[in-house]
Amino acid sequence: MELERANLLQIYRFMRLTRAMEDRIRTLFLQGRIVGGVYTAQGHEATTVGAAMTLRDGDCIVPQHRDLGMHLVRGVSPRSTMCQWLARGNSPTLGRDGQMHIGDMHQGIVPMISMLGESLPVACGVALTMKMRKRSTIVLASCGDGATNTGSFHEALNFAAVQKLPIVFVIENNGYAYSTPTSKQFAIQNLSDRALAYGMPGQSVDGNDVLAVIEAVGHAVARARNGQGPALVECKTFRVRGHSEADKADYVPDDVRAEWLKKDPIQRFEHYLFQEEILTEAARSQMDAQIKSIVDDAVRFAEQSPAPDETTVAHYVYAPDGSIAMVGDPGALDTRYINAYDSRTGQPFHIVQKAEEAAGRR
Repeated sequence: MELERANLLQIYRFMRLTRAMEDRIRTLFLQGRIVGGVYTAQGHEATTVGAAMTLRDGDCIVPQHRDLGMHLVRGVSPRSTMCQWLARGNSPTLGRDGQMHIGDMHQGIVPMISMLGESLPVACGVALTMKMRKRSTIVLASCGDGATNTGSFHEALNFAAVQKLPIVFVIENNGYAYSTPTSKQFAIQNLSDRALAYGMPGQSVDGNDVLAVIEAVGHAVARARNGQGPALVECKTFRVRGHSEADKADYVPDDVRAEWLKKDPIQRFEHYLFQEEILTEAARSQMDAQIKSIVDDAVRFAEQSPAPDETTVAHYVYAPDGSIAMVGDPGALDTRYINAYDSRTGQPFHIVQKAEEAAGRR
């Protein structure tokens, strides 16, 4: 997949921004300013950003809890993300949740389900709708290595293959399902081998090499878009931090951690950009300052945002009557169009859009 200089720098920026956002989220958690579980993806940036960069407008992602990079690539603003983590009243879930359980179908983002693996049949439903409506769009759905041992994973792959759906499954294999290493989960070396049992191609790649991820996922995406059906891509990476910030991850051997730290995806890509004379020290310093400013602004905006309105606690439990329109359909701007943003007010999209602009959504 040919990438221009500007694209390469954009990829690098998204990877850097993803890590900077999560570093700040972790700090806020340790300061007691974020409550509940905090799940970060240090080490996953090449996989999440790289996979999302292969998509077009109209495509959909069905992400998991470590896929902040995908959200940022798809256009979710740092302000909106930080409001979500701090459970503010103007967050995508109106303060009803402090995790990445967010979606916006106008940007092609389907909210994740906490029981990892359960989102994959939903992703198949979206892909089936695209196929039935003869769209040229595709779905990209991610999961971790542990989720591939759930029934939902196998049911989704089988259904996608039988129906020849326009969907690409991405496994973010970070070596551990919470504390269980892959050696105690699987008797195979490559999880992509499972694709053959369902009649679809599978490929395993270095998930810490963003260009390798883009090449592999990009090929699978093009194949799905051309009507050739689903594919499975396993990205082998490493979760530097624990399952959550409450997990010290002392079950990871020191030598294993040290070896993976040498393969840090951001440092590797940065080295490549310097080597190819695409990135300069001056440009990196300028980007450092820009990213810090963006993160500082997001935190400041979120902390100055209102708390949830307690009088609305019972609202949005049931969806309004009527059909649900897909992105691009004539009815997509109807008051009954349901997604994580519109359903919080039940108002027409143009009214909701003003609220989103106030929250800094791009």
